[in-house]
Amino acid sequence: MTTRLPLLPLPRLTQARAALTREVEVVDEHGAHGTVSIPAERDLTVYVDRRELVTLMTLGAQPELLVLGYLLNQRLIESASDVESVTVDWEVGAAAVKTHAGIDRIEERTAKKVVTTGCGQGSVFGDLMADIDNLRLPPTRMTQAQLYALVNAIRLQESTYKSAGSVHGCALFTLEPGGTEATMHCFVEDVGRHNAIDTIAGWCAMQPPAALAGDRVFYTTGRLTSEMVIKSAQMGVPIVVSRSGITQMGHEVATRVGLCAIGRATNRHFVCYAGVDRLVQQPELARRNPA
Repeated sequence: MTTRLPLLPLPRLTQARAALTREVEVVDEHGAHGTVSIPAERDLTVYVDRRELVTLMTLGAQPELLVLGYLLNQRLIESASDVESVTVDWEVGAAAVKTHAGIDRIEERTAKKVVTTGCGQGSVFGDLMADIDNLRLPPTRMTQAQLYALVNAIRLQESTYKSAGSVHGCALFTLEPGGTEATMHCFVEDVGRHNAIDTIAGWCAMQPPAALAGDRVFYTTGRLTSEMVIKSAQMGVPIVVSRSGITQMGHEVATRVGLCAIGRATNRHFVCYAGVDRLVQQPELARRNPA
């Protein structure tokens, strides 16, 4: 008889918040003076068990979830339950992570840094391509009607981008099999798309399994690079939609792991770059006038 170890609780998270925008004085092309909102960007240094790990540049909307998701997407922890607490203090610009049992071989695993294509020149640790062949994605399919519903939900979403610009947005949706609707569960904006997807990964890790029942689709305003595709696949999301395009490595990785990558998705236009078998095409919908 196998004895099961008791499950550890989810981590305790502070609720540190900071203003997402600030007002600055500007002069326009006519010489007129005024004020506009711009995104507030701030540095957050992450310490894991009192060891400095990385400094993230962020808006600071949900920093605890950002840190948790970052550790998950870097594969430094296996689940949120590996972490006892995440404490963020904006007065000193620091996030203190306390784990239950430490991170195995942390010095070795964080020795190699790869500079990403993300805004703010982010970095990831280790080999980006390690273990991707072991990823197994669910057999999710999305109808063209659901794709249009998803894009329209993003269009209607109130956002910092609409008021201040200069940020990326990401969202997590679920689909009803064969339906026409897409349900948004989480929408995150940050100065870099990597921060946004990491925050969503942290949010997912804190949810009970039943809260995200259904097929998942990830949306981003940013381009689909290899890192974005890998992070989506690591989250078990088999369909990614972008307002932007895709890179060569992003395309290669999506094809390799069987992920559906859709770009240039605005209004009723889109381009499916990979995984077209996951898209239930309804070309007649593209010829209709939007309601």
